[in-house]
Amino acid sequence: MRKTSILLVDDDCELDQMLAEYLSTEPFTVTAALDGTVALDRLTNEIFDLVILDVMLPSLSGFDVLRRLRQTLTVPVIMLTARGEDFDRIFGLELGADDYLPKPFNPKELVARIHAVLRRTSKNTEYSNQVIAVGSLHLNTATLEVTINGRPIRLTGTEFRILELLMRGVGQAQARALLTESALGRTLSAYDRSIDTHIGNLRRKLVDEHGRGMEIRNIRGAGYMLTGNREGQA
Repeated sequence: MRKTSILLVDDDCELDQMLAEYLSTEPFTVTAALDGTVALDRLTNEIFDLVILDVMLPSLSGFDVLRRLRQTLTVPVIMLTARGEDFDRIFGLELGADDYLPKPFNPKELVARIHAVLRRTSKNTEYSNQVIAVGSLHLNTATLEVTINGRPIRLTGTEFRILELLMRGVGQAQARALLTESALGRTLSAYDRSIDTHIGNLRRKLVDEHGRGMEIRNIRGAGYMLTGNREGQA
């Protein structure tokens, strides 16, 4: 069985070694990069199934690395953030991270989050070779491609899964709790706004410079609903 390749980007050598040893007990192979520049070089020349990316890095911050890799790659990314730093978590999600984990953390939780992210971002054989269309918006579950008016839209794995859920339930409100559980792989907690951040990213990507595209409405007390084409400015 092919092992999942993980790029671990953290300048803490002891943590890298500990995690590499721990993750080796799973079907994972781990490659470590001690700074952002090395990480980007590896991502350019090698293929990884998932990236674990620390925010605090020498030469380039984790945010800089994430911003640059999202220009060309949709590889799933789990950010490691300082405990209690809501700004890091929210900003990372806005830049395209698929999940986050505050330090210090239990390695078992990291493994669980890796599996959850990989499940969400892998191709779903139940819907393979199926194209979902809502107006001018098309989503291909086999190729993981999304287009609107023929224009390709680059989404993260999490954004893709959220959009798929909204498209399958077009015209119906999808509860935040359901979206969080299905797309993020965890139960919605009282102060968890991760799904709202991902929805905000989707809204920006689904319209052009004139505001034309697709609309995702916030239905008070019910959740989010994809409604169809948005005309934008005249």
